[in-house]
Amino acid sequence: MLRSSAVLFGLPIFLAAFLLFLLEPLIAKMILPWFGGSAAVWSTCLVFYQVALLAGYLYAALLTRYLPGRAQAVVHTVVLAASVALLPIGPTQRWKPGASGDPAWVILEMLTATIGLPFVTLSATTPLLQAWLARGGYKTPYKFFAVSNFASLAALLAYPILLEPVFEVSTQRAAWSAAYGFFAGLCMVAAWRSGAARAGALGAERVERTAALRKFEWFALAACGSMLLLSVTNHIDANVAAVPLLWVLPLAVYLLSFVLSFGARSIYQRAIWLRVLAFALGVLAYSIFNINFVEAIQVSIPVFLLGLFACCMFCHGELNRLRPAAQDLTGFYLIIAAGGAAGAIFVGLMAPHIFRGVYELPLTLCLTALLAVGLTWGDGHWPVRALWVAVVVCMGIVFVKNVRAYRASALSLRRSFYGSLRVVESHPGPLEYRTLYHGVITHGEQYLLPPLRFRPTTYYGRDSGIGIVLRECFHGPKRVGIVGLGVGTIAAYGETGDTFRFYDINPQVIDAAESLFFYLRETRARVEIVTGDARLSLERETGPAFDVLALDAFSGDAIPVHLLTREAMELYRKRLKPGGVLAIHVSNDYLDLAPVVRQLAEGIGWRAVLVRNHENDDEMVLPADWVLVTNNDRVLGNTAVELHAERIARRSGVRAWTDNYSSLLPVLKWPRTQ
Repeated sequence: MLRSSAVLFGLPIFLAAFLLFLLEPLIAKMILPWFGGSAAVWSTCLVFYQVALLAGYLYAALLTRYLPGRAQAVVHTVVLAASVALLPIGPTQRWKPGASGDPAWVILEMLTATIGLPFVTLSATTPLLQAWLARGGYKTPYKFFAVSNFASLAALLAYPILLEPVFEVSTQRAAWSAAYGFFAGLCMVAAWRSGAARAGALGAERVERTAALRKFEWFALAACGSMLLLSVTNHIDANVAAVPLLWVLPLAVYLLSFVLSFGARSIYQRAIWLRVLAFALGVLAYSIFNINFVEAIQVSIPVFLLGLFACCMFCHGELNRLRPAAQDLTGFYLIIAAGGAAGAIFVGLMAPHIFRGVYELPLTLCLTALLAVGLTWGDGHWPVRALWVAVVVCMGIVFVKNVRAYRASALSLRRSFYGSLRVVESHPGPLEYRTLYHGVITHGEQYLLPPLRFRPTTYYGRDSGIGIVLRECFHGPKRVGIVGLGVGTIAAYGETGDTFRFYDINPQVIDAAESLFFYLRETRARVEIVTGDARLSLERETGPAFDVLALDAFSGDAIPVHLLTREAMELYRKRLKPGGVLAIHVSNDYLDLAPVVRQLAEGIGWRAVLVRNHENDDEMVLPADWVLVTNNDRVLGNTAVELHAERIARRSGVRAWTDNYSSLLPVLKWPRTQ
């Protein structure tokens, strides 16, 4: 009887977690284009997921605590039916945001209204069904928490590897909705089976009250694990490498630690893992402060992921060690969810407003060390106490030094939903210059003194694709659109009578370019700046068409895919004059985007060529890859274009991207040593 109950209850638990972690990337992918492809969309989604998880656990705790078995089945059946009524899953076009409002709060409101109930219902499944199993006499319900996290891990890895490269978003949405309907049916059967069952031996026992200190320990450990997940992800993205799809790996490590910790208590040997934790904290601290130690991403990413794993094994191993009796599992899960939500809210929503730099990881390492002190203090071993006090002091020193190092040479520090910006002023002899960094990505450099101040630098040198087009292919007054402002370097090519219209989604980038750099202020062209997502802005505009439209938004980890789809290409064609040129900057260490652009160009009957220039340290010019898309034979036949042009090779497995389909996996490059 108990074995059949385990199967009947275990299957919906597995399906709930699997569907939950398919829903997370699916919804993020659906709404990403509406917010400029920013990496912060995923961080904000994680905040919603943690808070919705808390709501689901709260619902399960209240349901099992205050209602009898039959009433629980009735209420949960109604909730399941209501959630099914919201299918198909996901926001429709009417939820597309306008130009105003904090994007984080807009995302949270949208997700709450469109997927809130199904997400909460899925979240409640694990604690609710485990509580029903425990009431029926099942002695080891906590094992299903490991099953749940294993299913989450499987879905997390399956989405980018198996599902996204093959199926369109509309197909994914329909398949998920059908699977959810099947899950809801299974869950209703389990609910009524539970409501009809009589309480077993475990269910007859009295639930003991858990001490407040123990509950605080549960909360702190869960919050610490959640903060570690988000802070490691943010730190790698901002300070190590902006690698596409990187968010999958830290989340997979986080889930794996839950699977191992709750799958079998024998895996978490406390004495061993405390030693591993101390070593991991030391390595992470050294890596944060000495970035050259892990300069190659083949080293740095494994170092940070293994450090995250060690820290999460401590947090989740301690949670499993301190778990209560089965009768109080819903309360235990509720506090875990509250801690996870608190950690995610701090890193995802509060930190960008509190800190001007990305300081959350060293701060979280301090918290981890403090938890180790508190949880080992009662053991009574003074050498152990002294060790962990010393670790806390070291982590505090690392935090202070990290803040000072980030501020060193920084003329300006800014942070918002769209990331962390830093303007650094360098003085190599008489050649003073300023650089704008967005995380590890250089967004522009400019010399401070004339005549060098008027020189286009970095990816926009005179022999770059955009440089050749602007200085040789169009004479007389020209109208140029630029997606991605940076420091406004392209304005260096402006002449009297020209109009240069820049589009950028981040107001802080605009402010930095206007106040701390000189390209926009000193160009001879007329400068116009539009704040907001470029594609949405171009769709709304009815002004004059462009001679040249430059896209420069594909150098980081959060690729704005919606700017490289068939529908977007049609929009660009309409916004260009006959004979106009679309110039797309595709320099990227991790993605080969040129074949994607070639396919899109062929779709509108235009040609695409790759123009590649070499590095020139004397002029502060970086190597850059620009794809020129046009049907203008005069441009394609230009001597400078032909000199630097290369044929774009096709790449196997690459399909033309549309608003309904895209996948970064087929265009990933093997990361090279930096």
